[in-house]
Amino acid sequence: MTAPGRRSSTFSRLLRHGFTDPSAAERLLESDELADVRSDPVLLEALGATADPDLALHGLVRLADAQDGHTAQRELLDTLIAAKPLRDRLLGVLGASAALADHLARHPRDWQALVTYEPQDLHPGVEEFERGLAEATDPVSLRVAYRRCLLSIAARDVCGTTDLAQTAAELADLATATLRAALAIARTAAPDDAALCRLAVIAMGKCGGHELNYVSDVDVIFVAEAVDGADERKAVQAATRLAAHMMRICSETTVEGSIWPVDANLRPEGRNGPLVRTLSSHLAYYQRWAKTWEFQALLKARPVAGDLELGEEYVATLAPLVWHAAERENFVADVQKMRRRVVENIPAAEIERELKLGPGGLRDVEFAVQLLQLVHGRADASLRSGTTLDALKALAAGGYVGRVDGAQLDAAYRFLRSMEHRIQLYRLRRTHLVPEDEADQRRIGRSLGLRSDPVAELNREWKRHASVVRRLHEKLFYRPLLDAVAQLAPGEARLSAEAARERLIALGYADPAAALRHLEALASGVTRKAAIQRTLLPVLLGWFADSADPDAGLLNFRKVSDALGKTPWYLRLLRDEGAAAENLARVLSAGRLAPDLLMRAPEAVALLGDGDGGGLEPRGRAHLEQEILAAVGRADGATQAVAAARGVRRRELFRTAAADIVGSYGTETQPAEPDQGALVDTIGGAISDLTVATLAGTLRAVVRDGWGDTLPTRFAIIGMGRFGGHELGYGSDADVLFVHEPREGVDEQEAARAANAVVAEMRRLLQIPSADPPLLVDADLRPEGKSGPLVRTLKSYEAYYRRWSLVWESQALLRAEVVAGDEDLGRRFIELIDPLRYPAEGLGDEAVREIRRLKARMESERLPRGADPTLHAKLGRGGLSDVEWTVQLMQLRQGWAEPGLRTTRTREALGAACAAGLLSGEDAATLDDAWVLASRVRNAVMLVRGRAGDTFPSGGRELAAVGRYLGYGPGHVGDMLDDYRRTTRRARAVVESLFYGA
Repeated sequence: MTAPGRRSSTFSRLLRHGFTDPSAAERLLESDELADVRSDPVLLEALGATADPDLALHGLVRLADAQDGHTAQRELLDTLIAAKPLRDRLLGVLGASAALADHLARHPRDWQALVTYEPQDLHPGVEEFERGLAEATDPVSLRVAYRRCLLSIAARDVCGTTDLAQTAAELADLATATLRAALAIARTAAPDDAALCRLAVIAMGKCGGHELNYVSDVDVIFVAEAVDGADERKAVQAATRLAAHMMRICSETTVEGSIWPVDANLRPEGRNGPLVRTLSSHLAYYQRWAKTWEFQALLKARPVAGDLELGEEYVATLAPLVWHAAERENFVADVQKMRRRVVENIPAAEIERELKLGPGGLRDVEFAVQLLQLVHGRADASLRSGTTLDALKALAAGGYVGRVDGAQLDAAYRFLRSMEHRIQLYRLRRTHLVPEDEADQRRIGRSLGLRSDPVAELNREWKRHASVVRRLHEKLFYRPLLDAVAQLAPGEARLSAEAARERLIALGYADPAAALRHLEALASGVTRKAAIQRTLLPVLLGWFADSADPDAGLLNFRKVSDALGKTPWYLRLLRDEGAAAENLARVLSAGRLAPDLLMRAPEAVALLGDGDGGGLEPRGRAHLEQEILAAVGRADGATQAVAAARGVRRRELFRTAAADIVGSYGTETQPAEPDQGALVDTIGGAISDLTVATLAGTLRAVVRDGWGDTLPTRFAIIGMGRFGGHELGYGSDADVLFVHEPREGVDEQEAARAANAVVAEMRRLLQIPSADPPLLVDADLRPEGKSGPLVRTLKSYEAYYRRWSLVWESQALLRAEVVAGDEDLGRRFIELIDPLRYPAEGLGDEAVREIRRLKARMESERLPRGADPTLHAKLGRGGLSDVEWTVQLMQLRQGWAEPGLRTTRTREALGAACAAGLLSGEDAATLDDAWVLASRVRNAVMLVRGRAGDTFPSGGRELAAVGRYLGYGPGHVGDMLDDYRRTTRRARAVVESLFYGA
């Protein structure tokens, strides 16, 4: 009987060493089997180092009890205490695998397989395993020998002598040796069949990929040929009997259990097809009938048993089909669909615990890697590995996957596979579900080196790695570039000089020699940057060619690439980030404005992706004002402040232009914006908001430099025209009025001097020469026009409008809106002008006639000489002025009675007029269509030419680019002009009726 004090001491030591049931462990240590070693501290420490000390101790007692006599028992325990390598290996296995403990209890001398600790024992291959299985002559002895070999693999694994990749490779090599031994047994049992045929066993799946699990189906395909002189039909029948026998030897359950199922369902036609085929029959099937997933499966095909020469011939014959599978129609979509189908078939109760098939599981890594291999491996033989981690390493080395992404996927895959191994090792059962029992999770966590809080740490690490896998799987597996690369014709995935020249000519490049020079500059060399460019360029060339000027697109791409050549994120963004590459190609080949903006701010390329750059969604006025005012606050002086504001404006103009181009042209993953009116509103609003923020920043900079925090007079800027209507185009001036009001106690003359100085300095700063699109502030809509003062007090405006206001000024004020400065002053200005622009009881007949006279005069005098009135977007027939004057006349006449008409926005007012019954829905739609189309033409001209214009370009290439923006493909420029004339002619008919009363 143990003394209480000693029992308490042992109990505490057992707890410290990780035993969860110290009372039971104490009883086991007191057993007769461990009488000679129970007090040895080395043993207790070694048990505490295992995944499950309780399990290890229980297994050790069973093993000691199973020894044949005291001498054998003594030999085991003495060796265990004396030899640390054996102690770590044996106890490590016993603490991780109840199934291998059962095997040792049944075969108590097999522990000696763990004694050897020589260098050649550390990483055995197929030959070593074949020697270990050499004495097996029947299924039972083969199972015993197999478990003995498995024992040594598990020992190296749990002790950390081998890593995950080495362990998986050893398991595959053991499976190879086992298949060979099973086939030898089958041949011995049927020598006549063996004499008739050559039979090759092709490993597929994880065995073929040299990355097998502890317990897994071993996927195989059989190929046979008749030996010289034998009948082919009889040879195939003989091979079928041998193959079936070999499968039974491995798969059937005996008194020693089973090894693993041999699964031949990956063969042509699956379980419905013949088990064995000749090489020619295999080839015919794959050429005519095979589905996409069957080529994906062949990635891992490897001859492992039987006639290896025939097996190598099989792999070599089918390899060209594998590496051209990506050219099949819908290839990428088919692979993606298959992955989704796998996830959909997981029972809902298991999906959160599914380590292999669930979201963020092992399959996500494997499918992403295999898809990248099949798409890019056609032209890059370095990617053609059947081993996931080797293929991932090659993909990262070749630039197809980012280094960081590759490293994260590698780490996650190793962790998840290690979890899977330890789960399966416990009972040697085929499972991929993480157990729910806390004791099981504790054992798995400890086996992976997580010792502080094994359960919590295991779940945290598992979820962290699964999250990384899920994110990167979505990024790599579904990125649009893959589908585009897959669609390239054979030979296009890598550009030789001659192939590139031929393709450039076929794609419509006007100067293939210059294009070739750009390609050479971008893609030559052995750098990682050049490797990524070689992946991108074949696809980009096609996207550039889908524009009116592919040569300009390629030239612009070279310029951007040169500017960002040393920026690590640039090419990575194009390769990995959603539709960034296609967006960039569309933007660079759409005209001059967006590329010119990008050349001056190349870092804005980041906006084309889906990440932290914010994408192409325009930023709101408040956000823009906050950023510009913060930049102004950091600047040293007004000149630097306005330069900073211009920098923000440049970037945001590029964002807006890029969004416009992508929305208008569309991409393979993002169709063209169906609602062109909404797109026009978005662009007009974005440019107007950006102008507001720029003026607010400039005003702040000027006031701060000249007067500190407070100007002697309150000051507000009123937006007019398209600016006030939130309808600015890329080349629009900013029409404004300036209003001020002296602060209390400030002399009026001093206040006027300050206000005029502010306006003069703002205009000077904004007019400093720059390569950016100009921001012209136009105050010509002020009282008395160019002859009147630039700035007036609120009282002066009130006096002028009361005594001298003309009807055109009331019309102009319809679009007045406060945009910057003192909000209260701006609000009072709007209250002042509301009675003018929405006159009570509407306009009199004389005022209506005056507006009509002004419109007719404008049409006759302001249309540029020689301009085609049917194609002038602003002043021409059915153009912007026609629609806007018609809407504004309705606002002046009915605004007092219809609140919906009291808006500065043309389309909004048109919709309100229709709702109020002032015009029919058909007429409203006709005017709206014309206004939207004319606005798009003006935007298109600016995007294409880089300068403002109100009519279609005369040059063929520029005209084609405008057509492409408006949705007209090559050869349809005439249709575009005809459609424009037709749309505006209809609008003019409505204008004649509504505006002129015809």
